[in-house]
Amino acid sequence: MAAPGGARAGRSGVARCAWCGDDPLYVAYHDHEWGVPVRDDRQLFKMLVLDGAQAGLSWLTILRKRAAYRQAFAGFDPAVVARFGPAECDALLRDPGIVRNRLKIRAAVNNAQAVLRLQQEHGSFAAFVWSFVGGRPVQNAWRTVAELPAATPASQALSAALRQAGCRFVGPTIVYAFMQAAGLVNDHVVSCFRYRQLGGKG
Repeated sequence: MAAPGGARAGRSGVARCAWCGDDPLYVAYHDHEWGVPVRDDRQLFKMLVLDGAQAGLSWLTILRKRAAYRQAFAGFDPAVVARFGPAECDALLRDPGIVRNRLKIRAAVNNAQAVLRLQQEHGSFAAFVWSFVGGRPVQNAWRTVAELPAATPASQALSAALRQAGCRFVGPTIVYAFMQAAGLVNDHVVSCFRYRQLGGKG
């Protein structure tokens, strides 16, 4: 999501956040998924797994591996992933379709176990996550991608709470990316066509 600038018109002439470029997969993700509020526990767990997997890699790399991740991680059902043991983790390390990093795979299992605990404590994982923004998306009004923060007090607080619950790969920067993707914040720049569609008024 790197290059500074506001929205730019791609080949279609539609003004989008500059970070998505012209790759059709990235453009589709920007147009239909990024910043859309998610309140489904399985979808939120999926985002937690994928954002953790991204650490040190480009998001486009992870987008290209999503189908393989869905298959490898039981459709992102936290109840199933939480029961993965050494044999399942070893099998995942041999799966060329995902990021074969032992720490990230182990973190996905730990995070599934933590999600189940948080569901019991808060009624749903979504209720827990959304409580850090008061239950409604934060509507920002950034004019350029360069203005977007890497982390915020809310992402720091959610990061700390996730770590306390037993999650890994949930530092404030990863958690802020998770919050952007899951629509807890609207970080489309104001000149992007999606900004107002997702409730922005800046």
